[in-house]
Amino acid sequence: MQADKTTVQRLLKTAVGQINGVMKMVDDDRYCIDISNQLQAAVAILQKANREVLHAHMRCCVTEAVESGNPDKKIDELLDLFDRTGK
Repeated sequence: MQADKTTVQRLLKTAVGQINGVMKMVDDDRYCIDISNQLQAAVAILQKANREVLHAHMRCCVTEAVESGNPDKKIDELLDLFDRTGK
């Protein structure tokens, strides 16, 4: 992985903490909207971690594939990923 591991790990640990907090909120029968807001916050952090990984992938792996004259596989991987996340 070419992304900054410290940044990605920090984001993932934050998401884990939020999810643990949401689980406690569910156990405590907290208000649904409050739970939903915390779930959305956890999703946002996971999306941020994913962007970090994908940006690094494009800066390194995709750039190398383009420079080598064989970008098709990397482009197809990204298109497949976009298709899955768009559903």
